[in-house]
Parts: sequence; C-alpha cells; structure tokens
Amino acid sequence: MTDDPEVDVATSREMRHGGWRMMRRALRPSRGWIVVGVTAALSWTVAKVSIPLLAQRAIDHGIQTYRPAVLVRWGLIIFAVTLVIAVATALRRYAAFFISLRAEADLRRELFAHLQRLHFGYHDRAQTGQLMARANTDLRQIQLFLVFLPVAGANVVMVLGVAVVLFSIDARLAIFSLAALPFLNIAATRFSTRLHPFSAELQQSLADVTGLVEETLSGIRVVKGFGSESIQERRMTGAAATVFDRAMDIARLRASFTPLIDLLPTVGLIATLYVGGHEVLDHRLTVGQLIAFNFYILQLIFPLRLTAFLVAAASRASASAARVYAVMSTAPAIVDRPDAIAPPSGPGEVRFEGVRFGYGGDHLVLDGLDLVVQGGEALAVVGPTGSGKSTVARLIPRFYDVDGGAVRFDGVDVRALKLSELRRSIGIVFEDTFLFGDSVRTNIAFADPDAPQELVERAARLAGADEFIRELPDGYDTVLGERGFSLSGGQRQRIAIARAIFADPRVLVLDDATSSVDPTKEHEIRAAMREVMQGRTTVIIAHRPATVALADRVVLLGAGGRVVTTGTHEELLATSEEYRRVLAEGERRAAGHEADLPA
Repeated sequence: MTDDPEVDVATSREMRHGGWRMMRRALRPSRGWIVVGVTAALSWTVAKVSIPLLAQRAIDHGIQTYRPAVLVRWGLIIFAVTLVIAVATALRRYAAFFISLRAEADLRRELFAHLQRLHFGYHDRAQTGQLMARANTDLRQIQLFLVFLPVAGANVVMVLGVAVVLFSIDARLAIFSLAALPFLNIAATRFSTRLHPFSAELQQSLADVTGLVEETLSGIRVVKGFGSESIQERRMTGAAATVFDRAMDIARLRASFTPLIDLLPTVGLIATLYVGGHEVLDHRLTVGQLIAFNFYILQLIFPLRLTAFLVAAASRASASAARVYAVMSTAPAIVDRPDAIAPPSGPGEVRFEGVRFGYGGDHLVLDGLDLVVQGGEALAVVGPTGSGKSTVARLIPRFYDVDGGAVRFDGVDVRALKLSELRRSIGIVFEDTFLFGDSVRTNIAFADPDAPQELVERAARLAGADEFIRELPDGYDTVLGERGFSLSGGQRQRIAIARAIFADPRVLVLDDATSSVDPTKEHEIRAAMREVMQGRTTVIIAHRPATVALADRVVLLGAGGRVVTTGTHEELLATSEEYRRVLAEGERRAAGHEADLPA
C-alpha cells in the first residue's frame, strides 16, 4: 500500500471487486443447488403472493354472499398453497445452507493451500493472527451473507410481485400504498455507502484482536517470564475497545436506518385504509380487495426489514472478501518454472557460485559467496552472528531465491528443479524446533505417515530419542502439547532430527540442531549422527566445537558471507585466531543457553 490516497482507494476498490469475483467463483460448483434454491424461492414467492388474492376470493365469493361451500373450497385451496410454502421454505433453506457452507469450505481449503504455497518472504512479513482471522472470521462473514442470497432473491421477487398485483387491483390505490418505497431505496443506498468503511475497519479490528490473542498465547512463556500479563491485558483492552467502537458505529447507522423499515410500510397501510376505505364506500373496490391490499402491505414489512440486515451483511462480506482476496491474489515468489525438471541423480553436491542475497532493503547478507559441498561430504559452516550461516541453510532447499549468482544441486541450478522434489531430497533441522500437536510417531513420520513402525523407531534411535520416547506415558503414541512444549528443548530437537533422518534425504542440513540438547545427551546424538552422515552430504551449522568436529571440513564465514578460511577442525584451531574466537563466543552462548534448559 502506498502513501497516495488515490492509489489506496483504487487498490481498495480492486480488492472489493476481486472479492466479489472470488465469491461468484466459489458458488459455481453448487450450480445445481442454486437452481433448486432459486426454484424453491420463486415457488415460495408465488405461493406467498397468491394467498391474499385467494383470501379476497373467499371473502367476496364466500363470506359476503354467504356461501359456506365456496368458503370451504377457498379455505382448502389456501391450505394447499400453505403446504407449498412449507415445502418451498424447507428446500430453500437447505439449498441456502448447502451453497453457503460449501462455498465457505471450498474457500477455506483454497486459502489454506495458497498460504502453504506462498513463499517464506511473505510469511516473514505477515502476522499469523491476521492470516488466521482471514481463514476464520472473514470466511464466516462471507458464509453468513451467502446463506441469505436465496432469501434476498425471493424478497426482491416478492416486492416486485406484490407491486404488480397491487397495480392490477387498483393502480391509484397502489400508488398511494407504495409511494414511500423510493425514499426507502434512497435511504438504503446511503446506508450502504456509509456502512462499508465501518465494516472494513471492524473486520480489521477483529483481525487485530485475533492476532493479539495468537501472539500472546504463542509467547505465553515470555509474557509470564517478564510478568507482563497486565501489559497484554491493557493491549487487549485497547483492541477490544476499538472493536466496540467500530461495532457501535455500525449499530448507530443501523439504528438510524431500521426505523424507516417499520415506518414506511405503516404509512402505506394508513394510505391504503384511508384511500381504500373511501373507494369501498363508493363501491369502486370490494371489501375483499381492500383486505387483500392490507395483506400485501403487511407482506412487505418482513422483506423491507430484512433489507437493513442484508445491506449490513453485504457490506461486511464485501470487506471480508476483499481481505481474503488480498491474500489469494498474492502470487508466490518461489514457484516451479514451466520447464522445471526433477533433481538429477548424483552424489548430492551443493555448490554456491557468486551468491548474493539479502532479506530486502540494501543490506546483503551474502555478497559473492563461493562454496562447494562435495557429494557425501560433511561440511561445517561457522561464523560470527550475522555472517549468513542460517541463510546458507535456507538457500539450499530454495526457501528464498538468490539476488545474484546461483545455488546448484548436483550441477543444476535449484531454480530449474521442481520444488517438491528438491525439498524431498533435502532434510533440514532448524534451531527453532517446531513439533505438531500430534503423536510422537506422527511427528517423526511426517514425510510418510503410513510408514512401518520399525522405520520410525530406527530414525528415533539414530537421533538418540528412542529411549526417552519409550518412557513417555504412551510411548510413540504419546500426544504432544502445542509445539511440543510438553517436552524439554533437547527432546524436541532430537525428535526433529529423527524426523529429518526418517525422510532419508540426499542432503541433510543441521542448522544449530544440537543447541538445545543437554550436554550429557549430546554425545549420544553425535555417535548416531556419524552413522547417519556416513556417505550423505551434510551441512552442519553449529557453534559447539564437539558438533563442528563431526564435519570432514569446516568453512569460516566472515562479513558479507564471504569465506575467510577453510580446513579441518583441528587445522583451523591450530592456525586461525578468528576461528578460535568464534568458537569461544559460541561456547559462551551455549553455556548461557544450557543454563535455561528444562531439567
């Protein structure tokens, strides 16, 4: 979004139009039920509109002429029409819920799939709570609007049908009865125009609340650790107050518009009684026709009263659809080329050729990195904070595209490879371990949930996790809490390593993967990792000397991600003062981190 208000208005308008197009597209799979719903709505309208006419016949030809048999016949006809109304109402409601709920489900699946396709750079900037609000609150607003579309269509047809019937009975009286409707249309248009910005602000405020709740619960340990519960409560109080203010703005608008819905039909009813009464006295109108007129005026009250709700629902749905469309219209920056190929068979060589990369802005994290990891080689990447170590790990599976140069996998630029197959060839374990709120087995077998249990256990043994897993209440079937926080940091990390081992990748990337492991258990993982790394290309990003020593070769990165020196761990310890300084700093960080580990 730019600072130019005209551009902002144009963008907002395009988002709204795009949101409406998105809703129309979501309705296409339900075309059959739309036909059923429209047919039921039309049948309901015709039947509803016919009842006052049938009542008129019963009054004029049965009551006034005192013909009981005729009155009974018209009564039975009215009863039969009422049954049609009942059946049509049931069909219309079922169709409306089916159409709206299916559209909501399809949009939710589509949005979820699109969010997964979006690149890391998008998720780096987007707030999780805002995205959750789009997938929940905003889609719910769309569904609430769509469910009333058949009712809205029936109401429009009913108003038109009633107008036609009234003019066919007595045009002069119809003009008096319906004279107030144009004023209602003007009021509804103004109401809708004024309501939309408030609806958009309300949806954004609700998203802010969702974001705050998600952020607070995700960081609840930080909140409690700093005793900042009261600060978060004040933030929530402010966010909730904003929601209240926007909702009250909408309530005030509706309060100023809704009385017209009750007033205008009443004015029409008074006009009907006054003018129609004189026409009955002058024998230009029958009593039955006057009663039919009154019936029709009363029939208009519900459709007109529903107008205020539909206008408000349409406004909120438009704002919500625009917010969803803003995400859906974002093109993934990391996609397969039209001619993308599968990774070639090979030893798993990784090569960085003059790689330049930054996370936005003018600052480059890597500025001309040249690095080769031979197939089957274990390479440790070491460097001070900000030297681009983790960036190296993220460029191999193409989480980001380089700004210059190339990253090659077995001689082929990773941008020329199919993303899904490239990433299946690379297993990566991050320092910030994430586990799903599911069983231990499911977390380890994430790459293949139907894999045999022995493969899951083998991966756990290689990661040094099998022993503590078997001590859990239900072993491998133990369900973990959110993000796996029911386990210690080291246990979570060992399960994450097991997950990567289970996938059996050609290239294994360990981004500070042992930083949270208890030193008393680290030797177990190191022993297991030697077996896993045997003959497999491995990139180890670490600061613990014992972990770095697992590598066949070590690369020391400096400013701009450039290679300062390379050699074995022992060689660099003996020859490079900067290398020794970096490891010493890493040891101090590790010592501080270990002091915080759960017992």
